[in-house]
Amino acid sequence: MEHFLIFTSRYKDRNSYVTNRIVNHLTARGKKVTTIIKEADWKSVEGEESEEAKNIPKDVDCMIVLGGDGTVLQAARETKKLHIPIIGVNLGTLGYMTEIEPSNVEAAIDRLIAGEYKTESRMMLNGKVSFADGKNDEGWALNDIVISKSGSFQIISFNIYVNGQFLHDYKADGIIITTPTGSTGYNLSAGGPLIEPKAKLITLTPICPHSLNQRSIILSSDDVIEVVIPSIRDGQIQTVEANFDGTHKIPLVTGDRIRIAESEKTTEFLQINQVSFLEVLGRKMRDI
Repeated sequence: MEHFLIFTSRYKDRNSYVTNRIVNHLTARGKKVTTIIKEADWKSVEGEESEEAKNIPKDVDCMIVLGGDGTVLQAARETKKLHIPIIGVNLGTLGYMTEIEPSNVEAAIDRLIAGEYKTESRMMLNGKVSFADGKNDEGWALNDIVISKSGSFQIISFNIYVNGQFLHDYKADGIIITTPTGSTGYNLSAGGPLIEPKAKLITLTPICPHSLNQRSIILSSDDVIEVVIPSIRDGQIQTVEANFDGTHKIPLVTGDRIRIAESEKTTEFLQINQVSFLEVLGRKMRDI
């Protein structure tokens, strides 16, 4: 590896201390470095490529992301068209998607330079929205697509179809459609299952369902999910939103629908530690 991209959250590395350590270590070894420092308001990007991402050199070999899982998600979304493999430095709390701790960052970088790593491909989701007026929109997610209420506090109703077959009509605060990578995020908080990140599955987890018998459903990655927003009491219009990885939001109303399936795009992660997902999970659960 000769050219490294450093993607840093200024909020997580306020004085750029860890960023500067990495840059100095790489340059001392004759490596080329490009740096992107995201401000605290990175969620305003709306899921599109930022100006910094558009200017990333084509010869970048690896992206080192400094922050928490949210920063890793943002980096993956902004650079999804470039297919740059990612490795994360944990400046957050749990950091399920970050492999390197700040205390041993120099040693980890030396292993990257020496080629002592493996590449792991993670599936992504694509959500295509069909509006009632005939217009369309879409987004991508490495973690999850969340359909949730928008505006005033309310219970929302939505109908779920799988491969064109009606599954269920939910009344809940929303529903989470997640990849295995996203199982440790909002899905976990909502009572959904933890899934090995390399698995090829899609999970549906209702958010605070207004029923005692509504639980998560695990589907094949080949399945196609469609969420339809119906009208409610007396023909009232519902206003909800589809949220992609917590950054890109698409408003939905009664009559709109979103088709969710495995994306052709993937995100590549680099692994330098021979540690299983279960070992990492057990350690992080003990640290909570």
